[in-house]
Amino acid sequence: YGTIRPPKEKEKYFALLKVDTINGRAPEKARERVLFENLTPLYPEKRLVMETTKDRLGMRVLDLVAPIGKGQRGLIVAPPKTGKTILLQNMANAIATNNPEITLIMLLIGERPEEVTDMQRIVKGEVIASTFDEPPERHVQIAEMVLEKARRLVEYGNDVIILLDSITRLARAYNTVQPHSGKILTGGIDSNALHKPKHFFGAARNIEQGGSLTIIATALIDTGSRMDEVIFEEFKGTGNMELVLDRRLADRRTFPAIDVIKSGTRKEELLYHPNELEKIYLLREALADLAPGDAMNLFLGRLKKTSSNVEFLLSMKD
Repeated sequence: YGTIRPPKEKEKYFALLKVDTINGRAPEKARERVLFENLTPLYPEKRLVMETTKDRLGMRVLDLVAPIGKGQRGLIVAPPKTGKTILLQNMANAIATNNPEITLIMLLIGERPEEVTDMQRIVKGEVIASTFDEPPERHVQIAEMVLEKARRLVEYGNDVIILLDSITRLARAYNTVQPHSGKILTGGIDSNALHKPKHFFGAARNIEQGGSLTIIATALIDTGSRMDEVIFEEFKGTGNMELVLDRRLADRRTFPAIDVIKSGTRKEELLYHPNELEKIYLLREALADLAPGDAMNLFLGRLKKTSSNVEFLLSMKD
């Protein structure tokens, strides 16, 4: 922030006369920060509890099936009409309720205008959007601006969370904007087009020196587009947490439509208490032999009978 003046003749932009603050701090402090690239990345070690109230079953399931830590790089694999928007809204509000000190940014790329309005009214955080009727250059510009802002805050030791909907549309925008290399992959994706979206997603990390950048992004599948499938395959395995939504569950009106068998978090033992982890393993073992629909119905049925996840885990028999 600082003092500006209007553009003079032949000038296009406002001119900055004096710098008062940089990222909310005195300009002199900017010299002390360590560059983001030089910070040491670690696995997430501090859990972000998503559970808020008894009836927010989606958040309770998320805590038990695919826990999220500070610095998580998570992918929500979502076919159409599986409730990903509601899930993201609930996640954003759970973070704002349980961790108000965290900087929360909801980044919407290629969404419908009415959905953006809905997000702005419901989500207790910063909502930045580029709707589907805007050019790909605008999608890319907004995404890069958000990433750079987040990286600067992390350099100062802050915890930042970006909820991105969706990484698929961002990759499509980069595919249009990037100069073509001449090497085209299946589905019409240029071989160089996915480098920048991977750079965005790969920025998520827990920092040893303090601070973290958490990115939870949705990846669209089963859209009928070969390009979307190729984008998903390229990002599959790059995250350290995956939440898989199931269209068959959604068709049966079972929400949250989470496939509890396929979903999970790498190094989850760093996020759970040992006693808690023991119960989680028992839960996974009990659900492993069931079909996704039966597993979710059984899981939700048991959750509804308890007022919290702690009570649910204590009620489990060895």
